[in-house]
Amino acid sequence: MKNKKIYLAGSGGMLGQAFYEIFRQDNELKLTDIDVNADWLSYLDFRSREEYFKDVVDFKPDYLFHLGAHTNLEYCEVNVDDSYITNSLSVEYAVEIANYLKIPLLYISTAGIFDGSKDTFDDWDTPNPLGVYARSKYIAEIYVAQNANRYLTCRAGWMMGGGPLKDKKFINKIISQINSGQKHLKIVNDRDGTPTYTIDFAKNVMHIMDSDTWGLFNLVCSGQTSRMEVAEEIIKILGVQESVSIEVVSSEHFKSEYFAARPTSERLINRRLDLLELNKMRDWKVALNEYLQNSYI
Repeated sequence: MKNKKIYLAGSGGMLGQAFYEIFRQDNELKLTDIDVNADWLSYLDFRSREEYFKDVVDFKPDYLFHLGAHTNLEYCEVNVDDSYITNSLSVEYAVEIANYLKIPLLYISTAGIFDGSKDTFDDWDTPNPLGVYARSKYIAEIYVAQNANRYLTCRAGWMMGGGPLKDKKFINKIISQINSGQKHLKIVNDRDGTPTYTIDFAKNVMHIMDSDTWGLFNLVCSGQTSRMEVAEEIIKILGVQESVSIEVVSSEHFKSEYFAARPTSERLINRRLDLLELNKMRDWKVALNEYLQNSYI
């Protein structure tokens, strides 16, 4: 992955920032999004097939990375058509473009496509999406596998990265509560998963591509955990154990705010990466500590 031209669509979020930081060092990048929130971004709405096609073809890239999606589960449940246009149909456009240019496609899937019926899921377990978001992502995953000439699909877990400006996930929400002066945090004890540090994710994608290996991979940090354990680790790293406490609640406590169906377990195992000796993902606690040290402390 040196001296390549890479087009990154939907790269205005936490994952796009990580890919920008990792891949810009030795490659020529074009990063686009509908939210132009950095000087290295330009505008493109990849939901427009014609505009997406023209912008990528004009750039003449060696790789197409399709990163963007609606990831708010509640938004997806309420805005079903927009969710399928953004998360599913746009991926069909990406496959068409990549095949036309005869270049590889990177697609980002999610641990959320599983139903939580098991404690952990490897690359070959059969998904069973519970809601609109998960279904829209799984539909796209299937389409890529069946139609892309050469592709890399990577399933991420609970994303962490981007810092205060781009992190809209669990970690930033917890830190924002602490920074606002809250002394008692209500944390669920019935949701398990696998954190995924965006920087490690981008580095491991590069490593897989360097090996000229393609197909489907689970790609998460090592170590199985829960929302509760992540919150406890954040408090420990920030050094606020004496001033901040946790009140254990069930997901029912937040059902009015987080009403979309979620699996009780989204824990992934990087089995294919391990078997191919391509797994560079660090333990989630090590990655979380680095993330917080670099972005919050």
